[in-house]
Amino acid sequence: MLLIHSAATDQAAACESSFEDWQVYDKAVKEAGILVDAHSLADLTTATTVRVDPSGERAITTDGPFAETREVLGGYYVIDVPDLDVALDWAARCPGARDGGSVVVRPIADFGA
Repeated sequence: MLLIHSAATDQAAACESSFEDWQVYDKAVKEAGILVDAHSLADLTTATTVRVDPSGERAITTDGPFAETREVLGGYYVIDVPDLDVALDWAARCPGARDGGSVVVRPIADFGA
C-alpha cells in the first residue's frame, strides 16, 4: 500500500504537482496492471476521531485528526507488485512524494483464509 502524505499546511502552497501529474500517474499505474484500489480522502476538517475507554465505552469523540501532525494522509494506492523494490520505484514516481510530501510503503498483512 502506498500511503500518500501531503506536505504541512505552510508548505502546501509550494506544491507544484498538478491535477495532470496525478492523471498521468493514475494512468501509468492502471496500464502497468498493478492497481488494486486507490482513493483520495476528503479534507482533514471532515475527520472525526473516536477513542474507547478501558471499559469498552466510547470515551471521546472529537472533530478533526487525533493529533497535530506535520503531514496529512491524503489518499492511498493499493498496488500488486512482486517486491519492495518495485513498490519503492512506484512510490518515487508518485506526485505525492514531491514538494514536501511523502509516500509511505507498507505491505498489507495476510492473516490467511
